[in-house]
Amino acid sequence: MSILVVGAIHHDVIVDAPRLPREDETLPGTGVRYAFGGKGGNQAVAAGRLGRSMGVPVVMAACIGRDGQGDHALTTLEQAGVDIRAIQRVDTPSGMSVALSLPDGSYGAVIVSASNLSLDPARIELPDRLDWLVLQNELPHTTNRQVARRAKQAGARILHNAAPARGSPNEGSVHADIMVVNRVEAADMLGIGQSDCDPEQAAATLRDRFACDIVLTLGANGVVIADDTVAALPAHPVAVISAHGAGDAFVGALAVQLARGAPLVDASVFANAAGALHVSTPVDDRGRITNDAIAILAQTSSR
Repeated sequence: MSILVVGAIHHDVIVDAPRLPREDETLPGTGVRYAFGGKGGNQAVAAGRLGRSMGVPVVMAACIGRDGQGDHALTTLEQAGVDIRAIQRVDTPSGMSVALSLPDGSYGAVIVSASNLSLDPARIELPDRLDWLVLQNELPHTTNRQVARRAKQAGARILHNAAPARGSPNEGSVHADIMVVNRVEAADMLGIGQSDCDPEQAAATLRDRFACDIVLTLGANGVVIADDTVAALPAHPVAVISAHGAGDAFVGALAVQLARGAPLVDASVFANAAGALHVSTPVDDRGRITNDAIAILAQTSSR
């Protein structure tokens, strides 16, 4: 069994701010930190940390620059137990993002793709015994489709985190087996406002439209799963320090459990607990979150 994560890697600049600035407004920040990021990179790290103690190899395919940020990305991936043989390097600067983290734990971000757009899908070597391919929307949809087609031909299943939201979801379809979205992305795909997005109805509609299982993450309101039926998982009552990267922690944990053969609902229970521990753990300590700690919290979940 193995997981291949194909996606973007960014050098994140995370600024602590009292709120999001208005147009033409400059706000004083209260802190800044620099971190490894990108949805693909974060999901690979989350899966790598959990997978190495569960016997699930994780490979990352991405494109980084020949710069200090690219070197740091390789080190971060290797330290998380991720196989970096499929990482490509180009002379274009590595991708980056600027995120504003607010006191209530919410955030907003802007990404610059840079080297990520140079990823050559034809050069990606699929790992042996590939079980799950994990994709996001930070790469061009043509890249995702090409890799997905090859993975399907090799017998792998596809976990698509359809984020960030795209205005034309059908254009980016990768014929996923499981699609993970949040409320913003679900509403965007359905062409409705967030206030009109009933989670259970939205998950069922997306399941029927894309002919795949749906996992709809709702932050403090839990998770909705639409497979043969529609089920809701409550959120764990934790004190949120920062929600930045929570969705990626969820997807990484979900992928590992699926690769181990867990049913979707059971895998989602585990991933829900992983996300809760992520948001309630100081950033510098998140690398020490263990499978056992996640499993213990998951046992408290009611379905």
